[in-house]
Amino acid sequence: MASPVPVKEKKLMDVKLGELPGWILMRDFTPRGIAGAFQRGYYRYYNKYVNVKKGSVAGISMVLAAYVLFNYCRCYKELKHERLRKYH
Repeated sequence: MASPVPVKEKKLMDVKLGELPGWILMRDFTPRGIAGAFQRGYYRYYNKYVNVKKGSVAGISMVLAAYVLFNYCRCYKELKHERLRKYH
């Protein structure tokens, strides 16, 4: 049974596994399309976690945790050598 919503209009979580290659091919991979995707993601995040009536530190703490994880992954090679070095 065909779904009433076209594949191009669906969100990633609503796409079935068989429709995934067609859905990926319909995405806009131009610089303008990629910038629009980042902008939509930013506004979705902002409206869900930051721009709320009863806000908490959840939105800001997720950004901070992602930043810390990114820097740890970036510096892992140097940290690994520091861990294996003997100081005596």
